[in-house]
Amino acid sequence: MTKSLHLSLLATLLALSCVTAHAEKADRDKPIDLEADTVTVNDAKKTSTYTGNVILTQGTLIIRGDKLVIREDKEGFQHSTSYGNPTTFKQKLEGKSEYMEGSAQRIEYDGRMDKVQLYTKAWVKRGDDIVHGDYIMYDANAEYAEVIGGGSQTDTPSAPNGRVRAVIQPKKKADSPVAPATPN
Repeated sequence: MTKSLHLSLLATLLALSCVTAHAEKADRDKPIDLEADTVTVNDAKKTSTYTGNVILTQGTLIIRGDKLVIREDKEGFQHSTSYGNPTTFKQKLEGKSEYMEGSAQRIEYDGRMDKVQLYTKAWVKRGDDIVHGDYIMYDANAEYAEVIGGGSQTDTPSAPNGRVRAVIQPKKKADSPVAPATPN
């Protein structure tokens, strides 16, 4: 993979996590609004399970799915898994008028590691750039991204033969300054 393609792919995946530097920073300080058909809370295990048309909203972040499980570890970090056919997310990027959005059958977020993983029929879009794969992972701490195809069994129109597919638009170059006129 060429360096510019790798950097573009990494840039596309950068805003996967709602706590990365590129996501709307103010979202972290906003209240979380959750809607679902049912909720089960287990204080002893520090888990909450929301099922049935789940919608989580926190500032500009919106997550939709059939089921959302949130767990808090001993140190207070939150871990969540969203399931759906598909489950989706959308969030405004910091200081920009564009959004990052994505979809998969399962999306896992590890608050301790600041890592997001999308499983099965996954795609992530930022502006007009999009990447498709059967597995997409972004580790914000390590600034590392990985996209894996699923082979011919996962053939979809957007990822033929189950291969990873990325569409990266050319970056607009700033207008070059006009050269000063030369004296005759």
